[in-house]
This record gives sequence, C-alpha cells and structure tokens, in this order.
Amino acid sequence: MIRVVIADDHTILREGLKQLLQSAPDLSVVGEAGDGHEVLARVRGVDFDVLLLDMSMPGRSGMELIRQVKAERPKLRVLVLSMHEEHQYAVRAIRAGAAGYLTKESAALELVAAIRKVAGGGAFISAEVAEQLALSSMPRAEGPPHTLLSDREYQVFRRLVAGAAVTQIAGDLSLSVKTVSTHKARLMEKLGVANQAELIHYALKHRLSDDPNAPA
Repeated sequence: MIRVVIADDHTILREGLKQLLQSAPDLSVVGEAGDGHEVLARVRGVDFDVLLLDMSMPGRSGMELIRQVKAERPKLRVLVLSMHEEHQYAVRAIRAGAAGYLTKESAALELVAAIRKVAGGGAFISAEVAEQLALSSMPRAEGPPHTLLSDREYQVFRRLVAGAAVTQIAGDLSLSVKTVSTHKARLMEKLGVANQAELIHYALKHRLSDDPNAPA
C-alpha cells in the first residue's frame, strides 16, 4: 500500500484529490495539510511514502519547503502538483528535490500513475523538462537569462509579472521591502530589462506567464 499525504490550501481540491486516490486499491490517503507549517508537521509525525505537494500555499512554500522536507526525510518522495505550466518552474522543483511534477489540469488523468511511479523510485516529468535538466547539466550549457535567477529572484519575478507591488511581494514572502527591492534590481539586471513593460514582454516571450495571477 502506498501511503500519501495531500498538501493543498484549498479544502475542496483536497477532497477531490482524496476521492480520486481512494478509487485506486493500492493507494491510501493518511494525512492532509493546508499550509507549509502543517506539511512539516505531517512530515515529522506521520509515516507515509509520497507527499503530494501544491507549490503555492500559505506559510512556507515552494522550493524552500521541498528542500526542508527532503533534508528531514531524504527518502520521502515528493510529487509536485502545480497550476504552472512552464518548464522552468518544473525544472526548479526537480532540482530542489521533487521526484515528479504534474499540473493540476492533467491530474485527473495522470495522478494515480504519477504517484505509483515516484513511489517506486522513478521520476514523473515531461519530455521537455527532462531535456531542460539534461541541457543544464552539460558543460558550458547556456540557457536563457531567467535560468540564472535564484529561486527567490524567480519568486519575485513571477509576482512582478503578475502586477504585484514590491510592498505586496514583501508581505507575501515575509521579506523586507528593501530585500525585495534588491532582488528586483538584480533580476532585472540579469534579464537585461529596464522597466516593468520590458519585464512583462520578457515573460510573454519565454512563456513564463501562463497563469500570472497565481504566483509561485
């Protein structure tokens, strides 16, 4: 039996996922979490095999949460369930320690198979993500400028593209306004853009704004 914990801040979605998984005879939902702090509590207090993790929850979330989960439970398999389509986001999740990446749109069709695969020690990623990972590991591999952003800079970038102000981003990420402003300046320099319009144009050009109202 594969034991699963579902982590998502939307109760209705958790219920839907639970019903979907209960239809599989070899899967058992043994816990739920509604924010990053609850995720860590389940990791520390529940014996399970796969963490089905939404990347955009209140509290600690995203790449930092994946890294902490893997630091505390190295053998725990993490399957990311995200609304973001773009490959760059998936690549970052895999590099942080996730074993698989699945979009919410395709979850109904692929979720059970994805959980079985990662629980068995495999990886569940698209061919495009696999290619990006391979290219990034090659000597002298060169990619677009956004691949050089740190995870925190990428979080700020996503929110800026969605139209969030620096003060709002600071609140969302529990950072100071000065720190967010520094990240903004650095990421704009790395991307070679001078203003908000150019930043949005860059995101559209590289298909990094599939769902800008749901930042990473």
